[in-house]
Amino acid sequence: MRVYLLFLTLFFCSVAFAQNTISGVVTDSNNQPIPGANITIVGETSSTTTDFDGAFTLKSSKKPPFSINVTSVGYITQKIAVSGNSSKISVKLLDEETLLNEIVVSASRTPERVLESPVTIERMSIADIKKTASPTFYDGIENMKEVQMNTSSMSFKSINTRGFATVANTRFMQLVDGMDNASPLLNFPLGNLIGISEIDVQSVELLPGASSALYGANAFNGILFMTSKSPFVNEGITAYAKFGQTSQSAAGTNDYLDYGVRMAKTFNKYFAGKVNFTYMRGTEWWAVNDDDKTRQGVDRNTTNYDGVNVFGDEVATNIKGVGEALAAQGLIPASAVNLLPSTLVSRTGYNEVDLTDNKVSNTKIDFALHVRPFGNEKLEVIWQSKFGYGNTVYQGANRYYLNNFFMQQHKIEFKGKNFFVRGYTTTEDGGQSYDMVFSGINVNRAWKADRTWFGQYAGAFVQSTLAGALPADAHARARSVADTGRLIPGTEAFKNAFNAVISNPDVLSGAQLVDNSRINHADANYNFKDQIKFAEVQVGGSYRQYVLNSFGRIYTDLAGPIRYDEYGAYTQVMKKMLDDRLKFTGSIRYDKAQNFEGNFSPRLSLVYTGGESRRHNFRGSFQTGFRNPTTQDQYIGFNVGNAVLLGSAPDNLARFVETLPIATAVGQAFAGGNTVTINGFNAYNNSYTASSVAAFAAARNPALLRKTNAPLVQPEVVKAFELGYRSFINKTSIDINGYYNIYNNFIGNLNVVAPLYGSAQDAPNPAAGPTDLGFQTLHALGNGNVRAFQLYTNTALEIESLGFGLGLSRKVYKDFEIGANYNFAEFSFDQSQDASFEAGFNTPKHRVKASIGNEKLFPNFGFNVSGRWNSEYLWQSSFADGTIEAATVIDVQVNYEFPSLKSTFKIGASNIGGIEYAQVLGAGLIGQQYFASWTINP
Repeated sequence: MRVYLLFLTLFFCSVAFAQNTISGVVTDSNNQPIPGANITIVGETSSTTTDFDGAFTLKSSKKPPFSINVTSVGYITQKIAVSGNSSKISVKLLDEETLLNEIVVSASRTPERVLESPVTIERMSIADIKKTASPTFYDGIENMKEVQMNTSSMSFKSINTRGFATVANTRFMQLVDGMDNASPLLNFPLGNLIGISEIDVQSVELLPGASSALYGANAFNGILFMTSKSPFVNEGITAYAKFGQTSQSAAGTNDYLDYGVRMAKTFNKYFAGKVNFTYMRGTEWWAVNDDDKTRQGVDRNTTNYDGVNVFGDEVATNIKGVGEALAAQGLIPASAVNLLPSTLVSRTGYNEVDLTDNKVSNTKIDFALHVRPFGNEKLEVIWQSKFGYGNTVYQGANRYYLNNFFMQQHKIEFKGKNFFVRGYTTTEDGGQSYDMVFSGINVNRAWKADRTWFGQYAGAFVQSTLAGALPADAHARARSVADTGRLIPGTEAFKNAFNAVISNPDVLSGAQLVDNSRINHADANYNFKDQIKFAEVQVGGSYRQYVLNSFGRIYTDLAGPIRYDEYGAYTQVMKKMLDDRLKFTGSIRYDKAQNFEGNFSPRLSLVYTGGESRRHNFRGSFQTGFRNPTTQDQYIGFNVGNAVLLGSAPDNLARFVETLPIATAVGQAFAGGNTVTINGFNAYNNSYTASSVAAFAAARNPALLRKTNAPLVQPEVVKAFELGYRSFINKTSIDINGYYNIYNNFIGNLNVVAPLYGSAQDAPNPAAGPTDLGFQTLHALGNGNVRAFQLYTNTALEIESLGFGLGLSRKVYKDFEIGANYNFAEFSFDQSQDASFEAGFNTPKHRVKASIGNEKLFPNFGFNVSGRWNSEYLWQSSFADGTIEAATVIDVQVNYEFPSLKSTFKIGASNIGGIEYAQVLGAGLIGQQYFASWTINP
């Protein structure tokens, strides 16, 4: 920390070298300021951009006279002569018909007009961020074409494109200034928890679909690029403050606060630096879904209830088996066993809102030091550090409260006009994070052991039955007796037990999530355009090392950290032909992961520019993408209560070992004792598919049982075809795209049930007798002597998905802008051929988004209204399956600028319709959010 303070001291105390300074303001034809306009000295690298008031200050060692170019997307470029540095320059830019000359970088790793991009690309500019009606710019990304947002928490939102959406979205990559935002432990981005401040955003670019050819294995469903402002270009102090309220029927009305500051300084042409600080806090969207996870219409009075947001009720056992054990110990008469039904009974659980404080917060701090050894952009060295800290809720196989979660990234980068070399490290600390399912389970156990609770339940049921009670009344009486003295939320006894559980990492008695994992990454790129003239040729590569360290809590790393390496290399050739109307781009990448064979990912694309004005652009591309199994797919060994999540790496199967009790006397005879020890190979080689076990339980027909034949997980491959058209016709911007994807070796989850004794086999014979190993598995299944697993594997079936998108935008009367886009998506998978495999498409078939706004409605006054609608869709996940209902959401904002105060005031509201909606089954319903903000610009 002392080093960081020293850097900051140097940063604020350095003395700038003398330079020539020019300043001015850039406006449009209506004398309204243009934020984000670029000002560059002709023939020099010195440049800057305008602030929200259109003002700029440009420093250079070059003495006047010279000329500057003033450019902005949607306006005609102006070239202005500067004779001295004493006067203020006023520049008026005229509207340009098309916005399609906007420059993007991510599609081909080289600057190109968005019109000529070889694949579909979306972009959010500084102006777009200013006018978004969403509470934050990151929330506003949801209004971009192709984007689907999955909200697990108020501050934890996962972005996805083109299907197969999850909260834990390992198919989508998010880069901030070239650094992967993925959590080392979880392998996917944690929303914007360690992302970027909205006052430091330069641009946001979105590449939907497979991008493995340039960006590697994780760029499977798409990539989000967020680029921050350079202190050489944007200096000064910027600050914002937002205050508002959230409203939800479950949580009520609660305050919301978000503020931040950016300080940037160009000390001279060699040295610049910046610091960002943001802080947000609010109240979580309460998750209060008490539907049963697996059965519709089941309420809390059901004996084997397992509520979506109720935890602790995952612990269940066959009550008849409990009676057999009690009779064997002489605690109840043998005849009483026949009074007990052969049915599962679950313990009484706790509501999620009683197992968390329902608060959300996020603190982000980052600083960067930029050095230009030659005084220009020929070489720039950047040191950047980012820190993210806070509380939020994450949903995977369980619901997890990330409490005082801390993540940091540190990067050193060398870049020039045609190259970059960078290395960075990402580390995280789980803080006091905990699993809410195990919080409920182990608070119950801290009060009363499972064996005692179920024994009391069985005894009370027998007594009530003997007294003449009907089964429903006997179950109610039995639960009441077993729950006598239960810890009540809010009491001191409950708080003490709860605090002890969440600070204990032992899965048998605690719930704490322990994590100190790390990613080390390096990548490089060189563009030979100055050396090779016939085409633009690039080469690059990357190396990544995972260091998994959950101390045995989540991964099988109890004996020490697990290290896992990946590396890759790529090349790309780009060539324009036919009077620069036809652009060919060819790329190929090779990637190798430690446990798998290498993969080649080629991409071929053609873009043809037609029409006299070159405004009709047709594009087509084909690429093969792939996704390596994540570290979770390979190395997880995580007990989530009702199952164990188990990765399939062979060394992982050997490391996972578990000793379990046998519930019945007969089972103990089969197992050779009252406990049995299993390992990961039991899950893959001696288990039944969960779907066949459910069918067997319903029909009591052993012929329905099917032995698991799950292969160890392998890389997933997609063949992606895309066609598109982009143009500007009669002042209307048009973007049309369609895609068709074919997936092989699709990675997903398979739920299985491993008997603790016997040998799993297809359709075991119930008449074979006790010595038959198949017969023994039937006894294990019938008496709860099993271990459920969720395996990571591939389906042998081919999965197809296709989609279509249309985006339109237009300036209408005066300066009103309207926009609309539509997306269609569906997939094809024959579930009957692989009944236990869940593909998890989790994407609505239809999505519509629209907006209308005018940033110049009156002098200094603007507004924007955006709306979106999606059709209902099936949600499948390891936590719960069900239907996400159709939703309509409308956001609105109005803003007013005070040039004399260098300030912008904004009032906004999201979901003003007031109908709460879900994006993730198990997360809280999203209510309304109202805010007022004040932004001060340099």
